[in-house]
Amino acid sequence: MSLRSSIGSATRRVVAVALHRGWEWIRRHGEITPSTPAGRRFGHLGKGVCIGFPTGAIFGEPWIHIGDDTLVGVHVTISAGFGPGLDLGPDPVVKIGKACSIGRGSHIVGHQSIEIGDDVFTGPYVYITDQNHGYADPDVPVGRQWPVNDSVVIGDGCWLGAGAIILPGTRLGRNVVVAGGAVVRGEFPDHSVIAGVPAKVVRRYDPETGWRPPFPETPLDEATLAALADLPPIPGPGELAS
Repeated sequence: MSLRSSIGSATRRVVAVALHRGWEWIRRHGEITPSTPAGRRFGHLGKGVCIGFPTGAIFGEPWIHIGDDTLVGVHVTISAGFGPGLDLGPDPVVKIGKACSIGRGSHIVGHQSIEIGDDVFTGPYVYITDQNHGYADPDVPVGRQWPVNDSVVIGDGCWLGAGAIILPGTRLGRNVVVAGGAVVRGEFPDHSVIAGVPAKVVRRYDPETGWRPPFPETPLDEATLAALADLPPIPGPGELAS
């Protein structure tokens, strides 16, 4: 190895170490917490909240409330309204509860009302919005038609898998599992598993029989219903290892 290449390799190592350490310093000091100037712009930012840096698009902070000990990953967009500087009224538009974890690259885009309960976890790149474009007029491009708002509620303890899309008008009960890539709209009960495009219930929890698949919408004959009733309960995730 020549002296020139040796010096070049050593210089690259020094530069790489300096860049990596500098980037870690920037990430650490760029986080948004209740004590930072950016954190004080929020309507409410509870103790222990941390929004990772670099952030996505964050605006409408006075109408965004985040509860204690919630962690928000990097590149996450949280917005209220169409853009900065709007007056959205007296009530919060985006409310995220306590002890939540929002995965990297996710988008929470609120215009009317998005309420996320406590202990809600999302995978990366989840999209949640309470607004969609209308398409009632066939002679006007969809993107130019007036948007339609419908509030979103996500109950305590839900898990939203990677890439899930939560559309306007969605109401999720408590401890609902949303499969990765699902496109969700409508109301879904507590303790259910939903999947697909559009999302449907694929499993539900019954206090007496445990976790069971849902019955089909088409009525079954008596013999099939009797056979289903004799099936043993399906074990829940925590019972498989026992």
